[in-house]
Amino acid sequence: MEVFVARQPILTRKKEIIAYELLYRNSQNNSFPDINGDMATTDLIINSYLNIGMNELSDGKPCFINFTEKLLQSGVPTFFKPDEIVVEILETVEIGIELVNICKELKSKGYQIALDDFILNKNNKHFFSLIKYIDIIKVDFRNTTDDIRRLIENVSLKYNIKLLAEKIETIEEFESAVGKGYVYFQGYLFSKPAIVSTRDVPEYLQNYFPIIQLLSSDDPDLNEITWLIKQDLSLSYKLLKLVNSPAFRGIHKINSIKQAVVRLGLKELKKWLYLLSMRGNVSDNSEWTREILIKSLTRAKMCESIAIDKFQQKESSSYFLTGMFSLMDMLLEIDMDHILKLMPLAANICEALKGKSNQLNEILNLSISIEKGDWQDFDDWCERLKIEDTFALTTYNDAFKWSKEIMIN
Repeated sequence: MEVFVARQPILTRKKEIIAYELLYRNSQNNSFPDINGDMATTDLIINSYLNIGMNELSDGKPCFINFTEKLLQSGVPTFFKPDEIVVEILETVEIGIELVNICKELKSKGYQIALDDFILNKNNKHFFSLIKYIDIIKVDFRNTTDDIRRLIENVSLKYNIKLLAEKIETIEEFESAVGKGYVYFQGYLFSKPAIVSTRDVPEYLQNYFPIIQLLSSDDPDLNEITWLIKQDLSLSYKLLKLVNSPAFRGIHKINSIKQAVVRLGLKELKKWLYLLSMRGNVSDNSEWTREILIKSLTRAKMCESIAIDKFQQKESSSYFLTGMFSLMDMLLEIDMDHILKLMPLAANICEALKGKSNQLNEILNLSISIEKGDWQDFDDWCERLKIEDTFALTTYNDAFKWSKEIMIN
């Protein structure tokens, strides 16, 4: 499943890129589709942060992101560090005491706040309470008159708010905006939005709400939470990408899903699960994708079970991850070397997934030989690993049944 994000640079008077605005897209068609605002922003955040990566999109610069009223109320902007984003408030958000309090809280935490498609409304009794928390006002040069812009420019001067001129398409508009005190600029004169895309793992297994429920208890069961995440390839992949982001990246590599959960922290995990759950239903339910997910889970469970039998639980989680991610390159249609750079997996897991010979890779190959029905290869691996063929077949069948049950539930 391919996912898309468009980004458009925001420049200074010297035409230096100071930030990017991230824009929702659902295809290579470079225009905003007809979609609910909450869904658009939620998808945008997930695709930007978990699938493509904020660093890849922004080159280390802050990103302007539109937030709807619901997402502001839910505290979604705080999922990011203050230097990663500019909180852009849409003109559709009602100016009231709740919005004022939200902006006050965000400002106290160091976030920058911008008003998008700003409409001056001095008659609103909360307007002047809100304006003191605003850092930037965006002014649409295509949809405002000189008189309206003049009023906005006066307000910005009085409250020391920076002005951003958007939809600038001519040199004359740029020079006019510079002359009137605008400090940031955005529009086709400088660059059309550029689309960035990647592949996402389809979300088949709806474990989000049970995990959120567990996380909400007074004494969350870490083992139960880990068990549920391990059953979901999409969630496991996103979790590992998240802990590999600069905000959570550690010195040591990851050997298990439990270790990734601990590194992220239960509070952060709950935030991101809530955001993921807002996206709703599965977006790719093809039989081919389902088959790949079943194979991945079967390999994972098979490898884990063999490891437990041979090594008495020691490192069994590493074997599970090896099996689980062994088909990720096929699922995402991305080279395995590139995928492994996105996840902080331990070196022996990475080597096994690249096809290098080690214990993890050997047990994975045993599982694959059964999957393919290559019985000569199967006999060779059983002999090499000193595993009874009947035990290996029984273990694989149990793993396959487990995977099918997971996919049905």
